Amino acid sequence: MVAPLLMDMLTVLRAHRQLVVNLGLAWRGLYEYAAYLQALNNFRVLIGQWLLKSDPWDDLLAVTAEEFELVAWRTLGDGMLLVDMYEQWLDREEDAEGSALASLEEPQVARALQWWQKLRL
Repeated sequence: MVAPLLMDMLTVLRAHRQLVVNLGLAWRGLYEYAAYLQALNNFRVLIGQWLLKSDPWDDLLAVTAEEFELVAWRTLGDGMLLVDMYEQWLDREEDAEGSALASLEEPQVARALQWWQKLRL
C-alpha cells in the first residue's frame, strides 16, 4: 500500500535533484548547497532502502513513520535554508554593486558610462 506512494515520491525527488544539480555557480558556491544536496541524496537513499523491504516500517530498518516524517521535514528545511541564503547573497551583491557605483565621483561615472556605450556598439 505504501510502495506506490514511495515510488512516486522517489520519482519527484529524482527530478528535483536533477534541477538542483543543474543550478548555476552562484548556488553551488553556497555552503548550504552541498548540505542540501547531501540531505536530498540521503532522503532518496532512505526511500530506496524502504522500497526494498516488504514492510518499510519493519524492525530491520528501525525507522518509524515519525522518523520518516522528521527526515522529510529536515530535507525541506535544508532546501528552504538554501533558497534563503541565495536570496541574501543576491541582496548583498546588489548592495555591493550599488555602493561601488555610488562611491565613484561624477567624472568617473561618466567615463564608465561612455565605456559601456562603446562596448554595446
